[in-house]
Amino acid sequence: MVIGSVIGSIWATRKEEGLTGLKLLKVQIDVPEEPSILVAVDRIGAGVGDKVIVTRGTPASSFLDTPVPIDALIIGIIDPEDQKG
Repeated sequence: MVIGSVIGSIWATRKEEGLTGLKLLKVQIDVPEEPSILVAVDRIGAGVGDKVIVTRGTPASSFLDTPVPIDALIIGIIDPEDQKG
């Protein structure tokens, strides 16, 4: 898992059938030795400016009953520091 910030949305008029209905976001990750921007599937309602937790690889592609062709999935939205209890 990595932490990143949502920096935008991606729209694709043509895409693999398994991606139909899935929201795609651009996420800038906070890992300097890896590519800085990922395309991640969002099913939890993240938006631009949100800090998110992203899982990659097999866990990302197996979140549905049938595997989908993705390698990054947003699995959490990180609460701002000032909201911690």
